[in-house]
Amino acid sequence: MKLIRYGKPGREKPGIVLDGIKYDVSAIGNDYNESFFEEDGLQKLAEFITQNKGELTKIGEEDRLGSPVARPSKIVCIGLNYADHAKETNAQIPSEPVIFMKSTTALTGPYDEIIIPKNSEKTDWEVELAVVINKKASYVTEEEASSFIAGYVLHNDVSERAFQMERNGTWDKGKGCDTFAPVGPYLVTPDEIPDLNNLRLWLDVNGKRMQDGTTANLIFKIPFLVSYVSQFMTLLPGDIISTGTPAGVGLGFNPPVYLKAGDVVELGIEHLGEARQEVKAYVKS
Repeated sequence: MKLIRYGKPGREKPGIVLDGIKYDVSAIGNDYNESFFEEDGLQKLAEFITQNKGELTKIGEEDRLGSPVARPSKIVCIGLNYADHAKETNAQIPSEPVIFMKSTTALTGPYDEIIIPKNSEKTDWEVELAVVINKKASYVTEEEASSFIAGYVLHNDVSERAFQMERNGTWDKGKGCDTFAPVGPYLVTPDEIPDLNNLRLWLDVNGKRMQDGTTANLIFKIPFLVSYVSQFMTLLPGDIISTGTPAGVGLGFNPPVYLKAGDVVELGIEHLGEARQEVKAYVKS
């Protein structure tokens, strides 16, 4: 299944994509949130679609798409998980996963604007495959990790490099700014992914290809990551784990290239859809 959420920010309703057409499924009575996944919502949704397939209401093409997952309890990110990306940033290949957190207030839809933060000069892009958790996970083994996965989403791990690397403290300062987590368009269930370890992911800025990689090059594979993260924190239904980015980020160029107002970022992952974000300058509201 391909799950979507649509509508104005903060008022999104659940939907589904069938044969390329978007339909409303708000009659199921629950958003795609923690309780939805916790209460076997994917199975109930599949049954609802089977029972009502010919009666579902189409969603208008003009309707905004939000994140396909309602605000999770946490967004966990994995740093330096592609060897080519570690090399371009002059970082050592990690011996075990690097973990940082991204604020849930950074979450936006796949076609929403990226807002360059106040006082930012080094806002960067990162196309990533992200995992959505479907049930409470604590001390999960690698062998059982796949049973804790609801599906996968496209994520742009937008980053402010000066905040991240030049200010005292953790990476989180440069990762959690508003609009820094565009997710979607879809949450795609595992049965629709033929080979998780061979998905092409790419990102363009103003029509120029910047990133072009494959999940075959992940240093730490997804089952290991789910297990690993669960050793340090309890993952709740709807939580997101973003698995890292391949080479081609702005920081890796010589000289570095960063986003500016007016830029257009387009990105995609095979089987997970494509997204597009226009970059805007921060304006005090």
